[in-house]
Amino acid sequence: MTDPQRTRGARGLPQRIDADPESVERGLVTLVLTLVELLRQLMERQALRRVDEGDLSDEQIERVGTTLMLLEQRMCELREHFGLSPEDLNIDLGPLGTLLPRE
Repeated sequence: MTDPQRTRGARGLPQRIDADPESVERGLVTLVLTLVELLRQLMERQALRRVDEGDLSDEQIERVGTTLMLLEQRMCELREHFGLSPEDLNIDLGPLGTLLPRE
């Protein structure tokens, strides 16, 4: 039996890091898709605000709508490919709540 204090470095961090390639890849994919989803939601809100304010022509509204719809479809495909759910992309920030609004 090992002493938990001995397996930690001077700063209290583990001396060994779990570098399982699958775990690292899944974590990286989750982080990247979370950032893409956050940007997608921000762009969607910005587009809705601009539509509400009348800043966009009908052609621009159609183009933005199509682009956002295709991006959302691609995000669904990527989540399915990597076996992730929308909840997996919603990082818990502790007392601040979650990164993405709950839909």
